[in-house]
Amino acid sequence: MISLVKYIRKVLACLRKADETFSLIDERDRILVGVSGGKDSMALLKALSIYRKFSQKHFSIVPVSLDLGFPGFETKQMEDFAASLGLTLRVDDAKEVYPILLAHTKEDHHIPCSICSRMKKAAINAAAKKYRCNKVAFAHHQDDALETLLMNMIHGGKVATFEPEMHLSRAGITFIRPFIFVSEEDIKGMVSEESIPVLGKTCPADGFTEREYCKQKLQTLYQERSEAKTNFASMLYNYEPFLLYFDRIYYAIPGAPKFALKPNVHPSHVVAYNALVKKHPELSYMEKEATTFFFCKNKKIVGRIDFTFENAHTCVISCIESYLSEEETLVFARAMMKRLLDQINPLYYVYTGKRKRLAKALGFALGRAPGHMQQLAYYGKK
Repeated sequence: MISLVKYIRKVLACLRKADETFSLIDERDRILVGVSGGKDSMALLKALSIYRKFSQKHFSIVPVSLDLGFPGFETKQMEDFAASLGLTLRVDDAKEVYPILLAHTKEDHHIPCSICSRMKKAAINAAAKKYRCNKVAFAHHQDDALETLLMNMIHGGKVATFEPEMHLSRAGITFIRPFIFVSEEDIKGMVSEESIPVLGKTCPADGFTEREYCKQKLQTLYQERSEAKTNFASMLYNYEPFLLYFDRIYYAIPGAPKFALKPNVHPSHVVAYNALVKKHPELSYMEKEATTFFFCKNKKIVGRIDFTFENAHTCVISCIESYLSEEETLVFARAMMKRLLDQINPLYYVYTGKRKRLAKALGFALGRAPGHMQQLAYYGKK
């Protein structure tokens, strides 16, 4: 006999697994749950409300729905459902979004998903600050992750999907995806079994997007190869060594045949560099949130450069170091800065590291910034 709570148990088990695997929810978190009225977000709201009772973690749930101005959008069912869980749904006005999307819609094309996504994230970030939430929970599930992976491979030329957790340091908000291990099939089952109300589609592009195309292609593959879906899902967090080309990349530096730049793409690189720090105390341990390129001489790591992007045209360099001479270190740093400048132009560099003399040799000029030892800037044009 099939249990009447089969699906909700599976969903809650996957939610717990995600929390335990990726440390998504912490004590005293105040979590904004984005509720659109679709099956995924409604199921997430109920699952989190139940998980809060047995997880032995004290956290708050703040359901928020954005009124984006789409015709036919109603909140009564969502408000009633939230109330049945002992929660109050906040409805934030973001009606300016729909007219902007219409204005950017090209002839014979549907509403631009990328613009909509960016505007929704900006609105949800504003809501999180408004309601004093430190985290935002999205209802993206396992199937969404695999579809995003395929879309990035087709259109972006990269093997990438969204992350279970992503911290926005400038906004002071963390995005979490508690359904990262939950299949869409189990969500549908839970919604049916629990009689969860689901709103009809309000976006005219729903069902006609590139995501829908990838969804259908994957479904066809799953039907032909029954093991594919399980293995694809495991692939996303399988930390066995990658057998792709990126771990063998050494970008040659013109005029310096023994020198190369290597992107940090694997945890073993971090371990190797931190071991190097013990032998060379003039070096420092790696930063958590920065992008790192290693300096390599004869394919051996000798130093690194750390940077983050403050915006599309502002690169903040926080570390330039090696155990080689300053002259050799400058060769690496100039090559890395030129590499970024060739990709993004114009590019404004800000330096916040400790090696002031090295930065001056790279053409930086002393600036002012509260909280920084120094701020140096360089503006490049082709």
